[in-house]
Amino acid sequence: MIDGTAKPSLASGATSNSPWYRGLTAYHWMVLAIASLGWMFDTMAQQLFNLARRPAMADLLGPGAPDAMVSEQAGYSTMIFMMGWAVGGVVFGILGDRLGRTKTMILTILLYSGFTGLSYFSRSVWDFNVYRFLCSLGVGGQFAVGVSLVAEIMPDRARPNALGILQALSTVGNMVAALAGIALGQLERSGAVVTAWRWLFLVGAIPAPLALLVFMKLREPEQWLKARAEGKRMGHFGELFTDPIWRRNSIVGMLLAFAGVVGLWGIGFFSFDLFRPVLERSFRAEGFSGTDLAGKTTTWIGITSLLQNAGGFLGVYAFTLLTQRTNRRAAFAASFLAAMLMTAFTFWQLRTIGQIFWMIPLMGFTQLALFGGYAIYLPELFPTRLRSTGTSFCYNTGRFVAAIGPLSLGLLTSRVYHGPDAMRYAGITMSAVFLIGLAALPFAPETKGHPLPE
Repeated sequence: MIDGTAKPSLASGATSNSPWYRGLTAYHWMVLAIASLGWMFDTMAQQLFNLARRPAMADLLGPGAPDAMVSEQAGYSTMIFMMGWAVGGVVFGILGDRLGRTKTMILTILLYSGFTGLSYFSRSVWDFNVYRFLCSLGVGGQFAVGVSLVAEIMPDRARPNALGILQALSTVGNMVAALAGIALGQLERSGAVVTAWRWLFLVGAIPAPLALLVFMKLREPEQWLKARAEGKRMGHFGELFTDPIWRRNSIVGMLLAFAGVVGLWGIGFFSFDLFRPVLERSFRAEGFSGTDLAGKTTTWIGITSLLQNAGGFLGVYAFTLLTQRTNRRAAFAASFLAAMLMTAFTFWQLRTIGQIFWMIPLMGFTQLALFGGYAIYLPELFPTRLRSTGTSFCYNTGRFVAAIGPLSLGLLTSRVYHGPDAMRYAGITMSAVFLIGLAALPFAPETKGHPLPE
């Protein structure tokens, strides 16, 4: 259990004043690298969907589909994606404890990469959403097994920094997707490709061979092998709620993650849709039209994503530093407040191309900083036999409820608020979701300086 007397262990050759990475072995670094790649490519698959969502809906609905219908269908598609994410999170979280971290990681990589690639062949909204759901099963399972593996392999002293790196590199996956969007936007402008969104999904199939590397190079953590050898009930989902300590940690962790997930997926990643009309108006005024207009817009949406995730990379790193200089709860409190204020400000004020160069990075910084907290904090709430199950429950189960975030934004945009500023009003309204995370913090246990619970 977590208690105030436990002392963190040190890596071999490290002292309390030496750098966190001192004494780490080659195997430590290999585990961190492979787990980070698995999560990085997972987030790439997520971001490819965000970039391709609206043009895919417009194309699959056919010419003449009104913008309100496209927005609403994009919200439904995102809701389906997030519900599959939640289902996959629960199922593969349990498998991560029962079957093992590495075996489960292989399955999730094959799922998210394979069905992202198959989305290229979509012919209607219906089969597109089927591929999105199946892809999201793997997307949901990757995070928990990856952070559980790294948390258990790393010495206590190095664990927060290693997990911060893993989460920070997830923004690189988003940026790779953005670069693919920029490149395909240029090809769309030149006429080399007709519909860039299909090719974006084909890019998502590239990570599939990573599953072979996991199979060949990684072994299960000693903590997990020991827990299984001792006959402990591995991945027993009901224990999250029958034991009062794990019940409190599960509920608190889920509420913290719920606020950040809705903030990012229900609001932050819809900044592309907010900015798209600004881009189109500007480029039409410059004389662009047809495929040239579509390609130029796609390119600038990719640039917007790059800026957002560059800010996010710094935000995750900043959370890692802040939580070490203060504590877990203080870092979360500052991040929730900053995310709420900056998100509302961006949705109200973003009106020109020049503003994306500072508003979008700052919004990405504040929103994605929270996800650095989830990678560090959630594995610290549960014992080895429940670590993957509990982490995945907190990070993913809230998506069953969080899935209404994109739908709510779409409905607010199409049915509650009206006119050219409907998306702005909807985004500002939904920024209040970050208050849920703040409300949960008084009940959150402080885990800084403690070893993982057993």
